[in-house]
Amino acid sequence: MHTFEFTRPKDSAGAIRAAAQTKTAQQGAESRFVAGGTTLIDLMKLNVETPSQLIDINRLPLATIEETSDGGLKIGATVRNSDLAHHPRVQKDYAVLSQALLSGASAQLRNMATTAGNLLQRTRCVYFRDTAMACNKREPGTGCPAITGFNRTLAILGTSESCIATNPSDMNVALAALEATVHVQGPKGVRAVPIGEFHLLPGSTPQRETVLEPGDLITYVTLPPPIAGSKQLYLKLRDRASYEFALASAAVVLTIANGKVTRARVAMGGVGTKPWRSPEAESALVGQTADAASFRKAAEAALRNAKPQSENAFKVELAKRCLTHALQTAATS
Repeated sequence: MHTFEFTRPKDSAGAIRAAAQTKTAQQGAESRFVAGGTTLIDLMKLNVETPSQLIDINRLPLATIEETSDGGLKIGATVRNSDLAHHPRVQKDYAVLSQALLSGASAQLRNMATTAGNLLQRTRCVYFRDTAMACNKREPGTGCPAITGFNRTLAILGTSESCIATNPSDMNVALAALEATVHVQGPKGVRAVPIGEFHLLPGSTPQRETVLEPGDLITYVTLPPPIAGSKQLYLKLRDRASYEFALASAAVVLTIANGKVTRARVAMGGVGTKPWRSPEAESALVGQTADAASFRKAAEAALRNAKPQSENAFKVELAKRCLTHALQTAATS
């Protein structure tokens, strides 16, 4: 682990200012905001992340869950995953989010991990985490050995010639299905970013994973008002029952009336380079009978553009079955 400076600002403006000052004082230096540190500290130990400054945001007033004026929900950046998963309002109106959070990591990690940290969770690709190996995400221009190497757990949607790393978060998949908005404060002011626009496809710049600019601080996430009578489910398929990342997962939010799907929101995890919202599956569902045949057709549509690698072709059928089962289970709940 490289040496770094540790600061603890009193407010969000001070945190942003500290990040900007570090960039100015040390050309090329990078600051990182830290709360739970469940991903960042691990990557620093591996020398994958080597920031010159850590800015502790735990004492900032960003740890509350509040109802918004329109009946939605405002989730602070430093709300712990365990608190969010067990919040009565989340369990009642946004069950898919609670289920996704509880399927991730361990209870100990959920007690530390935060909303913003989960939004910024980085890939578990073995080449990214091993500094002895080439990796375009870690060192642009060095190549992506995963394409011809070990890629069993990696992405089949949204990939490029530069990167096939999977986004590992469960929470982000649920947020995509719930159409969350990420609120950011930075040197250029404040802005609200729809979750679908927050994470970037790798393209030719896989090192840039989100729309955040240097010094930008995630302050909170908002969820729109719940849809009355919606049926929600998060289903995660993995190699073992606990403390494991998804091979394929699905977050579904359905509204069904008179036996037909009138509204559908579908997102998938474990298969995409970002949390994978599927408008193809949603379009295939709306207006159709809520039955196994319709759900399978939606799954086929969701995976139509999949590009499997040498070791993960099994994910195509696995993801289809995952989504089909999630839709069936949600519809009959």
